[in-house]
Amino acid sequence: MKSKKALLIAALCLFTTGAVFAKLPSPQLTDEQKAKAAETKAKAAEAAKKEAEQLSKAMDRVADGYIKEQKAKGVTVKPTPLAAPAAPAPAAAAAPAKK
Repeated sequence: MKSKKALLIAALCLFTTGAVFAKLPSPQLTDEQKAKAAETKAKAAEAAKKEAEQLSKAMDRVADGYIKEQKAKGVTVKPTPLAAPAAPAPAAAAAPAKK
């Protein structure tokens, strides 16, 4: 009796595994949803830009404080100039198209 029950459970698990690994179709977005997604993406980009500017200003303040502190000790500090990071390449241009 126990072996039949175990066999039934094993068969049930075997047949339901395919349903677990099935790929769901991608949702079709309406024009309104696409516009909202674009707006959200633009807001996120603007927020990231603002955060980067704030980070840069904070780093400059810390560096100025360090330079003043070292100058008071009599040590000359020459800060290393940092170039602005390059803008990331678009994902579509980075991936080559398959034929």
